[in-house]
Amino acid sequence: MDKPSEMFDRDFEWAELTRFAALPGPRATLGVVSGRRRQGKTFLLDALTRASGGFMFTATESTETDALREFGAALAHYRDQPTPFRFSHWDEAVTELMRIADRGGPTTAVIDEFPFLAKASPALPSIIQRALDPTAQRDNTPVRLLLCGSALSFMGGLLAGNAPLRGRAGLELVVPTLDFRLAADFWEITDPRTALLTNAVVGGTPAYRREFTQGDTPAGPEDFDDWVVRAVLNPARPLFREARYLLAEEPELHDTALYHSVLAAIAAGNSSRGGIADHLGRKSTDLAHPLSVLQDVGLITHEADAFRRNRAAYRIAEPLVTFYHAVMRPAWGNLERPGRAPTIWRRAQPTFRSKVVGPHFEQVCREWARWHAATETHGGQVADVASGLVNDPAARTSHEVDVAVRGETDDGRGGLLAIGEAKWNEAMGTRHLERLRHIHALLTSRGIATETTRLHCYSGAGFSPELRRLAETDPLVELIDLDRLYHGE
Repeated sequence: MDKPSEMFDRDFEWAELTRFAALPGPRATLGVVSGRRRQGKTFLLDALTRASGGFMFTATESTETDALREFGAALAHYRDQPTPFRFSHWDEAVTELMRIADRGGPTTAVIDEFPFLAKASPALPSIIQRALDPTAQRDNTPVRLLLCGSALSFMGGLLAGNAPLRGRAGLELVVPTLDFRLAADFWEITDPRTALLTNAVVGGTPAYRREFTQGDTPAGPEDFDDWVVRAVLNPARPLFREARYLLAEEPELHDTALYHSVLAAIAAGNSSRGGIADHLGRKSTDLAHPLSVLQDVGLITHEADAFRRNRAAYRIAEPLVTFYHAVMRPAWGNLERPGRAPTIWRRAQPTFRSKVVGPHFEQVCREWARWHAATETHGGQVADVASGLVNDPAARTSHEVDVAVRGETDDGRGGLLAIGEAKWNEAMGTRHLERLRHIHALLTSRGIATETTRLHCYSGAGFSPELRRLAETDPLVELIDLDRLYHGE
């Protein structure tokens, strides 16, 4: 099965899906496809069923009776039956579904938005499990059943622990967002600065270019501000309310006001549970559940500190949500009135740089260090990249390290390969390098860093001539600019 020409990237996902769809053997098999909303899962699975001649059913929020009626009609149409199947319960429907591969060879069957069906019929996973049991397989045909959904907490639990389908799946595919480099290619933005600014607003979600902006992209640095006003802050465009809908669409999020407040606290720069609690005027223990739920649905991440085992940072996983809470939510009433966006956007520039682009640039630098930098850049094979705080008792302060790279050196020793500082809107000079050298000395005295630990300077605004000369003579100093982030190693 050839990948459709209109499908961008997704080579790995397409290869795994087509492999699963063509698995030989007479028994029915199960696969699970998940991922955050708007990533193109339905597009992928629709293309797969079209290419393989399979069956696809997209569920909606409905009662069990309505769902069975819709499923029966869709299955009858696929089977060229003159009248719809009338199923009284899902046992009958699943039994009939397992017979559709009677025309010779494996046949793909997709149930999209599976969490909607399971919400109305909680026994459905157990029914599917029973249909896949060896005792039931003698009546099955070689159906390649794919269950798909965007409710990450539900889909993650479908195959976990004591869940009925645990151990039954031959495929567990997560469709990720596009990383910053792929996102630039997808948006067809060649200027690295414009690409990163755009990525800081909309991230790597494919639908935000196709369905939500109808292909409207910033033409260059001089068009970026106008693009934000016309495509993101415009109350007539879909992106305007998307961040709100992302929460409303998650079935696990009941008290959306609380979750919005937690996200706003994180967007304001509060990364610890205590800091978030202080921002909201609540006890730290009160936030354990909402933070856990937001993490389960994929809206925030909880990243361990590179140097303190008992410390971790909460970060928003979806850039559009950060942009909404930092820039849009404080001015929401005015933004809903046409014509106010240009003035609001001008006033929001300092907040946008400090709360949105700055942290996003640091995250992009960590992604580059983890996935795109060459082994020679770090002096070893990377195992983990994180940020962290380093205590400085003599100065009675602590220093933040934006990029800390751990891994294994070429001679097989594990340890800290590199530490780095990232500045989005500030040209870096020798004082930034001296700061890194001071941190390096602190870490060396504690046995964390070594004499071979590299010092990396990441900048979106360039480097001073003095720093460039130092980097040319010191093999442990690396300078990474925007062009290298997007095109180099």
